[in-house]
Amino acid sequence: MQQREVTGWVGWAIFAAILMILVGIFDIIGGLVAIFDDDFELVGSRSGIYVVDESAWGWWTLIVGVLLLFAGFAVLRGAVWGRAVGVFFAGLNGIGHLVLIDAHPIWSLLIIILDVLVIYGLVVHGGELREGY
Repeated sequence: MQQREVTGWVGWAIFAAILMILVGIFDIIGGLVAIFDDDFELVGSRSGIYVVDESAWGWWTLIVGVLLLFAGFAVLRGAVWGRAVGVFFAGLNGIGHLVLIDAHPIWSLLIIILDVLVIYGLVVHGGELREGY
């Protein structure tokens, strides 16, 4: 088997994995806040979209956060399944925060930007992590 030389771009994949871990932690915290805080308003009245059950949204965010956290550690170890799970759930997380952009614009934009960076790093440069760095 021919060994490819790992380039400096592997740093993007490591960066994406660390961002996945951070976004997972952010989602876990946000999910716990939505579950336990009765005054937490998910979507403002200006948007016309209302989430009736904040605790259900909180559980969903918590589950996505835990999956992103574990996938981030798997990507750091070079697991291909971690890349696939990371891309899928980073995309879902970005779409989920797009719904919340009216109620929490700065937070939602920050998470969406981080999710896009995660997807870029995993799709374009994630394969080099399998070969060691």
